Amino acid sequence: MGIDRFDDADLPSGGRPAGRADPPDDRGRQDGGTPAEARGREEYHAALRAETAAWDASADRFRGLWAEYNRRWPPQERPAADRPRDARGCWRGEGGRFLDRPVNEQLDRECDRIVGRERDRLTPALREVESQDPDRFLVGLEQRLKGRDRIKEKVFDDAKEHRRTPEEALWQVPDAVRYTFWYNEARYTRGVLADIDRLKERGFELLRLKNSWSHDQYKGINSQWVDADTGQRFEVQFHTRVSFEAKELTHDAYERLRSHQADEFEEMVLEAFQRKVCSAIPVPPGATDIPEYPGRGQHAR
Repeated sequence: MGIDRFDDADLPSGGRPAGRADPPDDRGRQDGGTPAEARGREEYHAALRAETAAWDASADRFRGLWAEYNRRWPPQERPAADRPRDARGCWRGEGGRFLDRPVNEQLDRECDRIVGRERDRLTPALREVESQDPDRFLVGLEQRLKGRDRIKEKVFDDAKEHRRTPEEALWQVPDAVRYTFWYNEARYTRGVLADIDRLKERGFELLRLKNSWSHDQYKGINSQWVDADTGQRFEVQFHTRVSFEAKELTHDAYERLRSHQADEFEEMVLEAFQRKVCSAIPVPPGATDIPEYPGRGQHAR
């Protein structure tokens, strides 16, 4: 059900980073003072800007539809996990997930190391990449670290499914650290391709790239990377302003579908809502042609 988004990232409220202006539109000029677009493409880009304006006009209506969904299916209060008999230092999550004290404390130490790698290596490198192009920027940096409870849920599930140790499973979590680049629609494709090259130049290895611009319930590009120096995995998403706002708007619907708690009719409503929102997202020129990795005939490590 739903769409494979790679992640279940916690999203910031609002949709625009504090203290940052909107990305520049494509009506300006490129470096050197030349027109941003050739004359033969002016009509196309005028249509693209019109689609973006149409999204702005429709976003409030989509929020109203989501409010109506919540009225008909009000969020259920979930009881806290029962912990009275757990020994001190243990961890318990939903669905019977449990880590005893030694494992939980080891995971906390490993999570501390992830914080150090993010602080000392990953975020400075991503900031350096960001500085090389003023036409796009990082958003949601306050959410770059996944919550520890969610990490432990993923570790528990992966260890159980693949018979790994919890420490081995932690190394497989692809989005314990995650970033999002936000581009102007008309400059999206060349910006994404340039940033992929910039990330590789800094010693990051691309593990997976999923292009969802042709999908009907989620639009954008998600990628998974590993830092060759530290072995730390991280996620980078590539969005336009509109696709990022749409992701934020549909995130709760995605989470509800991911939980498998909805019945068949509610799932149908949730998926219809995601399709309705995504149908209003302008697709940047060339975005659907950005190749996935691994491509056909290739295999991930």
